[in-house]
Amino acid sequence: MTWKKFSGEPIRQPILDEVSSTIAREYLLGNKLKVCIGTDSQVKGAITEFATVIVFVREKKGGFMYIHQDRTSLKMSIKERMLAEVQRSIETAYSLCDTLDRYDVDLEVHADINTNPMFKSNQALHDAMGYILSMGFVFKAKPEAFASSACANKVVQ
Repeated sequence: MTWKKFSGEPIRQPILDEVSSTIAREYLLGNKLKVCIGTDSQVKGAITEFATVIVFVREKKGGFMYIHQDRTSLKMSIKERMLAEVQRSIETAYSLCDTLDRYDVDLEVHADINTNPMFKSNQALHDAMGYILSMGFVFKAKPEAFASSACANKVVQ
């Protein structure tokens, strides 16, 4: 899985090592961190593009993110696509949670799913929430899910 910075610069070491050294560096600078992970997708013809982000939020000092992009030609319903987004976020969160725990960094998993039943994505809300919470992660949906609905959305557009 290849990751890059928002600038487009590739991350040349395993993401786990990059996250660990990033947290150590930020702590040396005196920053308190929270990590938010989210995924968004966009259907473009027969292809669905996904962007997963790891957002580092510095308390009162902004933030930055790492990005992974992938695509599939699998045809999916809206619910399947929302759950595919959640699955990508959970896989990323799960791979990082031991490192984040070691540094005592709070973690949230953000789902690009609307809590308003008037929106199609709402069909996946209960399944996504159950999936994320059952894995032991903090769950956020729209409008609080900025990692997926704002950060990942910028990359996949």
